[in-house]
Amino acid sequence: MPELPEVQTVVSDLNKKIKGDTIVSFWSEWLKAIKPASSADEFSKKIQNRKIIGARRIGKNIFIDLSGGKTLYIHLKMTGHLLIKSKSYKLKAKSYFEDRVNQYIRHKFFLKSGRTLEFSDLRKFGKIVLDDTEKINNLKEIKALGIDALDPKFTFKKFQEILEKKPKVKIGIILMDQNLISGIGNIYRSEILFDAKVLPERTVKSISKKDLEKIYKATIKILKKAVKMRGTSDSDYRDTSGAPGNFQKVLMVYNKEKQKCKKCGTIIKRETLGQRSVFICKKCQK
Repeated sequence: MPELPEVQTVVSDLNKKIKGDTIVSFWSEWLKAIKPASSADEFSKKIQNRKIIGARRIGKNIFIDLSGGKTLYIHLKMTGHLLIKSKSYKLKAKSYFEDRVNQYIRHKFFLKSGRTLEFSDLRKFGKIVLDDTEKINNLKEIKALGIDALDPKFTFKKFQEILEKKPKVKIGIILMDQNLISGIGNIYRSEILFDAKVLPERTVKSISKKDLEKIYKATIKILKKAVKMRGTSDSDYRDTSGAPGNFQKVLMVYNKEKQKCKKCGTIIKRETLGQRSVFICKKCQK
């Protein structure tokens, strides 16, 4: 699933490429992903001739604000991709994966400029919700989200306040809990805790204030660096041009099972925490 850096890359692309454009029609082959609508034509009428005011993000969730006080809420889920295409569109990196992305286009927004915004979704878990802009944050799943990990209001003090309520919970679980801190997933949890030199199974109450501050600083540093490098394409993530991100080139532990740690030479291990894989160096992390 795309995490904060990947979703931020998509949002930045949307603002750069289609902000100010106008939706002229919409097509879909998977109506279960669309709300509210009984048909693609009905949904198309609701967004037709609306100008794209801009895109924004909370955690892993994308919001495209439209004229007339409406907002599209899009979640890519496990296998979703948003592709922006023009008539001269060509994938930047031809491969089996890129062909597969184009094979599973489920929804298309046709724009006045001639471009299309296309939603590819192999497993059909993604969703598109249209609601009033002023009401969109009141959706149950959005209201339940914790503070965004790159929100300026996410200070070390705020981080401490979150942790104080969960003293017996493992730090690796905390970082992945979207109801506490939104945006961090499996990739960045492993990288953040490696950078902070803390084992993911440590409970909050067992970690010193000094080490908690290291975790907080590592969170901001790792996520900002990943945004700058346009996300991680260790598996199937691609940006709106179909191009991979670059952060996978600097991963230290994620998906490096049985490889040597770049810092100490110890073999990196894969363990399970909260039913998800976490990658650690038992010498560097304590």
